[in-house]
Amino acid sequence: MASDTRILYGFHAVGVRLKTAPGSIVELYADPTRRDARMRQFLARAQQAGVRVIEADGARLAGLAGGDRHQGVVARVRALEQARTLDDLLDQLEARAEAERRADPPLLLVLDGVTDPHNLGACLRVADGAGAHAVIAPKDRACGLTATVAKVASGAAETVPYFMVTNLARTLEQLKTRGLWVVGASDDAPRTIYQHDWRGPLAVVMGAEGEGMRPLVRRTCDELVSIPMRGAVESLNVSVASAVCLYEAVRQRSAAASLP
Repeated sequence: MASDTRILYGFHAVGVRLKTAPGSIVELYADPTRRDARMRQFLARAQQAGVRVIEADGARLAGLAGGDRHQGVVARVRALEQARTLDDLLDQLEARAEAERRADPPLLLVLDGVTDPHNLGACLRVADGAGAHAVIAPKDRACGLTATVAKVASGAAETVPYFMVTNLARTLEQLKTRGLWVVGASDDAPRTIYQHDWRGPLAVVMGAEGEGMRPLVRRTCDELVSIPMRGAVESLNVSVASAVCLYEAVRQRSAAASLP
């Protein structure tokens, strides 16, 4: 496979690429034995987008996807053009806010120690749903954008920039110089997410399940907040916790935008 292409599989992941950037699809494979309504609708969308479909049996699809969870659909795609660095992204957000004359403060999700591709995919999906502008992770404690991540993300791996940085604590310090407030989620924080103001430029830091944030990353945060746990369990899955925090930011920002 060419170095500038990668594999997507499953209806959601391939469908989003088909909708947003059909010209980037190099090859699209589908199982000819699957004739249900979902496949018929998918093939109709491919035809409308002008993308040729190559018939492939289950064995070939599994070989391309690296497993059997492809749902009968696999695509080889070119990488989409996105901001190359965090600074580029923040510059673009500032320029867009100035051009449109409206406040759109950055909202970034930072994952410290999330190495499971299923968790990363779910976090990307949450970030997309909440309108987060990017997800950041350290190179030494994270997984890349694999086909499994893209499948679980249901298309969000195509829409949310994912930056893997060499030194996460240093990156957080750099974000502070750009005016972002760094907030870490921690079970033992005295203040809850409902006592924090989420309306300004934010980087929300989530640690790995069980281990939490590394000490240096924790100390780099401007503030720590907790998610109230009313039942017997002590913590939430990292993607669920990310959703709770990001959507509290969405709630507060939406309420502020509706004020006269």
